[in-house]
Amino acid sequence: MKIPSSKSDSFPFKAIGLIELSSIAMGFLTADAMLKAASVEIVLSRTVCPGKYIVLIWGDVAAVEASVRAGVSVSQGYLVNELVIPNIHPQIFPAITATNPVKTTDALGVLETFDVVSTILAADASAKAANVTLCEIRLAMALGGKAFYSFTGDVAAVEAAIAAGREVLESNGLIVNWVVIPRPREELFEEFV
Repeated sequence: MKIPSSKSDSFPFKAIGLIELSSIAMGFLTADAMLKAASVEIVLSRTVCPGKYIVLIWGDVAAVEASVRAGVSVSQGYLVNELVIPNIHPQIFPAITATNPVKTTDALGVLETFDVVSTILAADASAKAANVTLCEIRLAMALGGKAFYSFTGDVAAVEAAIAAGREVLESNGLIVNWVVIPRPREELFEEFV
């Protein structure tokens, strides 16, 4: 399956599901159970810091819900967190795979979290709240378990997107920090290439 790489690409599925586990071995068993339970596709299935495992899937809403339920049922006490987002914003997948085309604009926003699931929820809220382009969603790889997402747009849109993401994160205490950088230097965008 080709993951959409820009706002203009067709987005084939409407839902995303994720399970985060504290056991790598259980991660493999959970991924297998999720794939056997429903017609979904794996976007990511890998280890993340610090010694955890995530399984990220996409598909139709009912299939994603069934798949996540199956994964949770076999997780045997190793479940850290779970997520199902119906009607996901189409920029989420290109941002996770770092395939969204990024152009230098008026402002750069970065929001950092303690949790993979919360990062995806906040990024979805930010993308839906304002006219921004997601640059990247980085999920706990070489980050000590933390995650972050970045996006561009005009200053007002980036500020609105930060506010929407913060609203999602502040209720659960999983926000680390955020910044809005007006007129960022072009060199900052090399990180997203």
